[in-house]
Amino acid sequence: MLRQTLPSRHPSSPTSPSSNPIRIIALIESAKAIQNLPAITAASPYLSGLIFAAEDFALDLSLTRTPGLTEFLYARSAIATAARAANLPSTIDLVCTAYAGAQGRKVLEEECANGKGLGFNGKQVIHPSQVEVCQRAFSPGEQEVEWAVRVVVADKKAERAGRGAWTLDGKMIDVPVVGKARAVVEKARVCGIDVEGVRERWRDQEPE
Repeated sequence: MLRQTLPSRHPSSPTSPSSNPIRIIALIESAKAIQNLPAITAASPYLSGLIFAAEDFALDLSLTRTPGLTEFLYARSAIATAARAANLPSTIDLVCTAYAGAQGRKVLEEECANGKGLGFNGKQVIHPSQVEVCQRAFSPGEQEVEWAVRVVVADKKAERAGRGAWTLDGKMIDVPVVGKARAVVEKARVCGIDVEGVRERWRDQEPE
């Protein structure tokens, strides 16, 4: 229906600033959806991400949501892994129902950190006060960006010297670590962080 109605908005069509492709994000909200994740991620070229609908999932499985969210660990890990395997850009974690006051903010920050640790790159919000917390939590932190830039700068010098693995701050740096660092740098750029300023400060970084 989408392709017939708006053929110019199909992902395979040439795009321009005034005509971007339509993007769909699928809500994963049942046991059946978890079992069918490979089929869901391959179902449509319009698909650009997955969202974990925790409350519907809890209803489907007769679960009680707890502060630790351990009852959702399998489902959340499966969703984040499936999205990454399908190269989908958006992996959106469950909504935080707490938002009022200092305690609500603390719970939200903890949930964001937990979701980021599982591989999610965003979070649903139900109140405007949650937006800033989520954006900050899922953006690379100052120390994270600094580390990534140092790795990228030093790796260029290591590559010129023919070194496949080297050391930074006493820790081994190899191809997967460099790949992670480059991804952090790119994400920092998207988030509006002054990556070039950080790079300038660390331009003399050498591989150890």
